[in-house]
Formats: sequence, structure tokens, C-alpha cells
Amino acid sequence: MVMGRFGVTTCALVVALLSGTGEAFAIQTSSRHNTNHQQERMSSVATKRKATVEDVATATLDLEGIPQGPPDAILGIAEAFKASTSPNKVNVCVGAYRDEVGKPWILPSVVEAEQRMMQLYGTTQTKEYAPIAGDADFVKLALKFAFGKENVSVLDRLAGVQSLSGTGACRIGGQFLAKFMPVGTPIYIPNPTWGNHIAIFKECGLDVQRYRYYDRRTNALDFDGLMEDLDQAPAGSIVLLHACAHNPTGCDPTMDQWKSISDLCKNKGHVVFFDSAYQGFASGDSEKDAQALRYFVSPDGGGHSSNVLLAQSFAKNFGLYGERCGTLSVLTDSTEQRDRIMSQLKLLIRPMYSSPPIHGSSIVKTILSDEALTAQYYKECAHMAHRISAMRQKLVSTLKDVGSVHDWSHVSDQIGMFAFTGMSSDMVLRLTAEYEIYLTLDGRISLAGLNDNNVEYVAKAVHDVTHGKSITSE
Repeated sequence: MVMGRFGVTTCALVVALLSGTGEAFAIQTSSRHNTNHQQERMSSVATKRKATVEDVATATLDLEGIPQGPPDAILGIAEAFKASTSPNKVNVCVGAYRDEVGKPWILPSVVEAEQRMMQLYGTTQTKEYAPIAGDADFVKLALKFAFGKENVSVLDRLAGVQSLSGTGACRIGGQFLAKFMPVGTPIYIPNPTWGNHIAIFKECGLDVQRYRYYDRRTNALDFDGLMEDLDQAPAGSIVLLHACAHNPTGCDPTMDQWKSISDLCKNKGHVVFFDSAYQGFASGDSEKDAQALRYFVSPDGGGHSSNVLLAQSFAKNFGLYGERCGTLSVLTDSTEQRDRIMSQLKLLIRPMYSSPPIHGSSIVKTILSDEALTAQYYKECAHMAHRISAMRQKLVSTLKDVGSVHDWSHVSDQIGMFAFTGMSSDMVLRLTAEYEIYLTLDGRISLAGLNDNNVEYVAKAVHDVTHGKSITSE
């Protein structure tokens, strides 16, 4: 111990202060300080130490004072459905595919991929940790699936990481934007949108704003309102777009409208954030469902050479709901810029969850790296999309058959897993209370929950609660 001009008593005082408060104090003293003065200071330290202990005692975690949080709007409904004992109950709430008899369906291509993976266990297929950015081969294949394998110049400039499905991709992307964009930069999210979007981006610290998307007076896309709101947004805002099969409305812009949105975003310098959860699942054609995204980034199309993000999920289109498999990618101007962005994405991921799970990504990689298995997958994905489309049309025709005089053409015109019916929350509550049909309060129906055995029951119930009432709002 180096004493310098300080005595032993003063050194003890320093130790006491450090241990008592955890803070460093600048202590000035001299050899002229007498014993009485040192004793007064020691008494003061003892008082501070006592106060610190008392403060810790009163600042402890108060579990009793923590309030009950609200249930998740969608998962809470699913739990209520499970608890119901009615033989007629129907779940048209949760966005997960069901087959012709209402059962979950594991794609045969997924089963085949897993069987091939099992044969490789102990050799190339292990249970080791993935790198922070995930399985690089999976990410490359996933981004080719989204952006098109022929778009080499775009693929070379993508900073892409594996994510915990689309939710995790949105969270990583939101954290990245919150960290590197000016404080207070708003993110514009469509109204309505997937409910989790709002919570995710608020938790990232972004200023969540809304833009008009769906007009309940016409049950159609409010394109004029959309364009006006994005034009009035401050230059350089973040704009969230659903790549296809908008959730919850199932109402997508036409390709000409997408081109106008692209031009506006480019002219305003907006950062575009695509959320793609239904590629292939919307129309049954993965290439068609990627048209909007590919137009934005194409040099011959929208010409967005950078500042485009993509959150990509394989939950719906590959049926890998519980595998939490997806990607987050950022389009950059150069490979040098790409490498810097990759480094920052890794820095966000490492303290968040360290590295992603490997099973789901291995399944997708196995399928997309084999030409025959890929072709099989495309047929299976198209089968799911076509069954849902058939249920959409059958619901509308059955509503007419049971006597409904409403115009349900908006449901016929929509695309993807959901039908945005126009029913009010009061109508929804009646459906659940009187018919044990479970759906979200905004009137969204998951068509995957319908089949030949229950569609007439649902149509009759919908007719009953909507008869003589409007399914549009002023």
C-alpha cells in the first residue's frame, strides 16, 4: 500500500467509503488533521453506511406490488377455445394452417428433410451452437428465396442474419434502426396491422405512428389515404410494409399501386422495412408473392439501392411454427458497407439470445438445397394456399345460400390466410357467446380453421349476428 501524505487512518477511511457507498471520493487531507477531526469523519462514514443499508432494504424487488398483465389478444382467445367443452366449437382465431379435417399438417417435404438430417447425425449434422449470425448456408438460401436467385447484385449487398422467426427479425431490425437512426425517428405502421408490430417497435424505443391502410367504409384498401400519410411523414421516416397477404385484412396493393408506393418512399428518403410472413402461402406461387419486394430493390424497378430491410418468416409457408425460423436482412450500398452492418447486427444479437436454434433452419436448408425436394415443397405450399382460397370462396357462397343479403365480395377479393369480414366487436362477442366460434374482436377470420364439416355452421352463425346490421362502418 502506498501511503504518500495520507496516514493509516485516512487510508482506512477510503476503504470504508468505497465499501459503504461503492463510489470514489476525492479526499483531501494533510498531516495537520488531528485525531478529533478524523473521528468525526469516521462517524460520518458510519452514518452513510447505515443509510445505504436502509436504502437497499426499502429498494428491494416488491413482487407483491407487480400488477397482473393483460392476456395476449390472440393467444388468450386460443386458450379460451381449448377450455370450451362445446362439441360445436370452432377456432378461426390463430393463424396456423389446418388440413381438411381441422388437424395440423406437417409438410411431407419437411418430414423427408428431417429423415435426411437424421441420417447425417454425428457427421455433418450435429447439435453444436450456431454462429451468432446463424447458419450462413441457410441464410443464403433464404435470401435467394425472397429476393430471387437471379438478383446477384442485390444478394451480394445484403447483410443477413438468422432470426427467431419473423418476430425476432422485427425485433433485431427495430433495435438496429433505433440504435443508428436519429433519436425520435418515427416508424409508420399500417392501420390495421399485426398486433405484435406495435409492441415490438415500441419496446425498441421507436416512435410508432400509423398510416391509413384499410377503409372500413368500403372494406377495401385506402390507397389515397396511404399515399397521403406516407407523403406527409417526415423525410427519412421508417415505413413498415407487409410484403404480401396483409395481416389482418388480406388486402394487398396492386402491382401498379406498389410501384407508386415505391416511388414515394424513394423520393422521400424513407427507410423501407418489409415484413414477409406469407411468401408462397398467399397465392400459392412463391415468385408471385415476392413481386413487391423484388420490384423495390431492382435497379430496373424501384431502384432502392439500400435502406431496405426484410423480416422473413418460415412459420406459415413451411409449417415450422414452433421452430422459430427466419431471417433479418439489410440492403446496403456495397460489400464493405454490408460487412460493417453485419458486425453491428451480431453485436445486437449476442447479448439478446447469443445464437439461434438450428433445427428449423436445417430443415429449410435441406429442402431449398435439393432441386427435387424444393419442387415437392412448392406443390405442398400451393396445396395449402389453394385449400384456404377454396374455403374463402365457399364461405362467401354459403353465406348467400343461408340467406345473407350482404355484399361479401370484399372477402372473395382478399388473399392469404385471413378474411377481414367487417363484423363489429359486438357481433364477434355474440359469435363466441352463442355459437362458440372464436375469433379476434376486429372481425378477422382465419380461413385455415374452416373445412367442409364446419363452414355451413359458421356461415349460419355469421348470418345470424349480421342480419339487418351493417358490416361497414362510417
